[in-house]
Amino acid sequence: MPQDKQTNRRIVLASRPHGAPGEANFRLESEHVPTPGKGQVLLRTIWLSLDPYMRGRMSDAPSYVPPVAVNDVMGAGTVAIVEQSNHEDYQPGDWVVSQSGWQDFALSDGKDLFKLSGPVLKHPSWALGMLGMTGFTAYMGLLDIGNPQPGETVVVAAATGAVGSMVGQIAKLKGCYVVGIAGGEEKCRYAEEVLGFDRCLNHRSGDLAESLKRYC
Repeated sequence: MPQDKQTNRRIVLASRPHGAPGEANFRLESEHVPTPGKGQVLLRTIWLSLDPYMRGRMSDAPSYVPPVAVNDVMGAGTVAIVEQSNHEDYQPGDWVVSQSGWQDFALSDGKDLFKLSGPVLKHPSWALGMLGMTGFTAYMGLLDIGNPQPGETVVVAAATGAVGSMVGQIAKLKGCYVVGIAGGEEKCRYAEEVLGFDRCLNHRSGDLAESLKRYC
């Protein structure tokens, strides 16, 4: 559905799910597009990232991120364009990464924004993937904490996921033998034939512990 520049569609958390979230846990609302005040910008959402951690934010259980309040807009990372600006650091047309959530438009005071520049402007959506949270998670987790050395074996769970797929490729670039774990033969073929894993183990078939002993 195309955006209407007079109407802001927003999806709010209507109730906290028990188990898998369903349509009843959300509500689509419409409101007039807000007007930015002093020091604010109006953002128009272009891309929205749907990530697994969002399930945790739907719960009010203690977590590393605060929960979304019932009747509030679902939070999410976005790539947006500045539509209007009363902020000295941002001009209409600037591309930014924001946490504006599941809505067409949002106001920001600039504190949660990261302005995009350089080569990423050719593919702004990459700022939500390989050049965003998932990419940095893979890069920092593997290199700063794992510190793999050439010839070592690296085992990657969820090998075909957003983070795991990049962990495996970075490990290969570091000269490691890379074993992935995925659910299903199709995913394992993708890990080996497309992502370049040396071996992928299907955790839905056979004895995973024995397979790890054999290939690691």
